[in-house]
Amino acid sequence: MVRKRVPDWLNSSLWSTTPADDRFHRYSPSPTTTTTTSSATVSEPTLQPPAPVPPPAAASKPQSTSTSPKLEIRDPVNKNSNNNSGGNDQNGDSSGVSPDDISRQAQLLAELSKKVINVWELRRIASQGIPDGAGIRSTVWKLLLGYLPPDRSQWSSELAKKRSQYRHFKEELLMNPSEITRRLEKSVGCDNDESKPEGRGLLSRSQITHGEHPLSLGKSSVWNQFFQDSEIIEQIDRDVMRTHPDMHFFSGDSQLAKFNQDGMRNILIVFAKLNPGIRYVQGMNEILAPLFYVFKNDPDVEMAANAEADTFFCFVELLSGFRDHFCQQLDNSNVGIRSTITRLSQLLKEHDEELWRHLEVTTKVNPQFYAFRWITLLLTQEFNFADSLHIWDTLLSDPEGPLETLLRVCCAMLILIRRRLLAGDFTSNLKLLQHYPSANISHLLYVANKLRTQAIG
Repeated sequence: MVRKRVPDWLNSSLWSTTPADDRFHRYSPSPTTTTTTSSATVSEPTLQPPAPVPPPAAASKPQSTSTSPKLEIRDPVNKNSNNNSGGNDQNGDSSGVSPDDISRQAQLLAELSKKVINVWELRRIASQGIPDGAGIRSTVWKLLLGYLPPDRSQWSSELAKKRSQYRHFKEELLMNPSEITRRLEKSVGCDNDESKPEGRGLLSRSQITHGEHPLSLGKSSVWNQFFQDSEIIEQIDRDVMRTHPDMHFFSGDSQLAKFNQDGMRNILIVFAKLNPGIRYVQGMNEILAPLFYVFKNDPDVEMAANAEADTFFCFVELLSGFRDHFCQQLDNSNVGIRSTITRLSQLLKEHDEELWRHLEVTTKVNPQFYAFRWITLLLTQEFNFADSLHIWDTLLSDPEGPLETLLRVCCAMLILIRRRLLAGDFTSNLKLLQHYPSANISHLLYVANKLRTQAIG
């Protein structure tokens, strides 16, 4: 059998990355033994996670009547702010903005200012990355996910409808059964004879239905369902508390962190109750985090105040393309996570058979050992938070859906470190792939796009 020749562009020195073994991933098991790898040149500095912005003060006031987000050039995640609550969330350096970023920012602002936005053109521009300094990532992501319609005149009515729907979900699904009973008592009390004070607000045994009794085991019992949900809610609470512990936006005892944790908790509980087929699966909090962060830091005060509702619907839309990965019953089906991992393996074999053979045949590194986390968590754990946002710009811009681009990015991640992988054995390669080294994100996305054009050609 004749092996495919490795394309010349794969052997470029650009694709060699620098080891960075000090990275820590909370979901990564370590191999039983370690192998020392050779040191390379000093790695380029990585972007620090953007600084958080506290919840807007206007959140508790009557909402603004503006019909659309202001398209002013502001960057709440990079500008200096006295609201920083610690040293881990350092502000990005906006002084090094490239001419390409300035040009792309101008193109995006021009497109967003149109009465009817050309979503196809928006995807083309955003796929190259949304500049951090524009303060428009929130609006662009909502358009890419279909949450906002292309016609700007419809934004106000659509947002009002969706936000009202989310408030209804919360009122219906986050209510404690005790509150349901109290409301029932109130309604029954109104029907009772007001002349009988001993009967006000009290229910006789005959008036309490089987489904409303706390000890009921019936499927329709609100109390039985409440106790069943308690286990999932406890898991959500634990995961939300563990989300990005290095960022004050998500973690800590500050009012900001508690406020944001409550918002994420509400979203995940409502989602779990509305989707009984998959409920909540550990790791969903990591997918939720970038959306909630970006929307909460929208420079438009009204948009930021309604970030929880907006995030919920965008989270549902994003997860609709990946929900089968979270359903254990579908793991071995042609739409389950194992099938997706097999597609990644085939993609690597198609573009770099030598590397594929070394990993899966010679060193016997099963792709599930590293790709499961890459795919299910959409690469949120492999790079720092700022780089993850740039990768998501590209993922969300793909008209075919994020999954196709995600697989190409995962394949590009393997190609970027091919020299180290080809020189490694099972232990060193597994450690390298489970603790992916720092990389130039622009190069990574370039290689991923190159794989697309190679496939088309």
